[in-house]
Amino acid sequence: MAQQFYVSPEQMMKDRADFARKGIARGRSVVVVSFAAGIALVAENPSPTLHKIGEIYDRIAFAAVGKYNEFESLRQAGVRYADVRGYSYDRADVTARGLASVYAQSLGTVFTAEQKPFEVELAVAEVGATQAEDHIFRLTFDGSITDEPGFLGMGGQADLVQQRLADAWRPGADLQAALAWAVDALRAPREANGSGQEAVDPLGPASLEVAVLERDVREVRGIHRAFRRLAASDVERILHSVGKG
Repeated sequence: MAQQFYVSPEQMMKDRADFARKGIARGRSVVVVSFAAGIALVAENPSPTLHKIGEIYDRIAFAAVGKYNEFESLRQAGVRYADVRGYSYDRADVTARGLASVYAQSLGTVFTAEQKPFEVELAVAEVGATQAEDHIFRLTFDGSITDEPGFLGMGGQADLVQQRLADAWRPGADLQAALAWAVDALRAPREANGSGQEAVDPLGPASLEVAVLERDVREVRGIHRAFRRLAASDVERILHSVGKG
C-alpha cells in the first residue's frame, strides 16, 4: 500500500496561489483609467477577436488577464447574472459592486474547493454620473476584492504598470490624456527590461484593444448603453493628437 504524504493546508494554499500568480504574470497587461468623460479600458492584445475587454450591462464593463477560456466563462456568467437581475428587478439594481461580489464568491470557491485555481485577474468598472462616483473593482484569483481609486493596472509586470499610472493619473483629464497614460503604463515593463523589445514589438494601435464607458451617453448617443469599442484608426488618431499637442 502506497504511503500518502501529508501536505498542510497552509502549504497547499501557498502552492495554489503561486501557481495562479505565475499564470497571470505570463499574460499581457490591462489598464483601466477613470477620466472626465468616462472610463477607458486598454489592453495589450493583438488578437482582433479574442477580447480581454467586454460589456456586461448598461454602464458596466469587464476586463481580464490570464487564461482566456477561464475569464471568458466568468464574463458570460456575469452577463447572465446582470440580465436576470435587471429583468427581475430594475436596471438600476445591476451594479458593479453586486457583480464584483458574485465574482469574488465564485473565484473564492474555485480557489479553495477545486483542484486547480483559476489563472485570472478581473476588473469590473462602472461609470457614474460624476467622476467621483466611478467604481473600479479588482478581483484576484482567490476571490479577494478591492475598490481601486481612479486607475488600475493588472497582469504581466503589474507593479510597474500600476506605479506608472500612479505617477501620471489625475482627476479631470480628457480621453486623450487617459489613453496616453494607459499606453505609457503598458510600455513600462518593456522599458524596465531594457531588452529593445519595443523596437521589435511596437505597442501601437494594432496591438491595443480599447473601449470606453461614456459618462453622458444619453446626451451624446441617446441610448442607455455606455460601452463603446474604439477602432484602431480612432486610437491612432487620438494618440497622434496627443503627440502633436
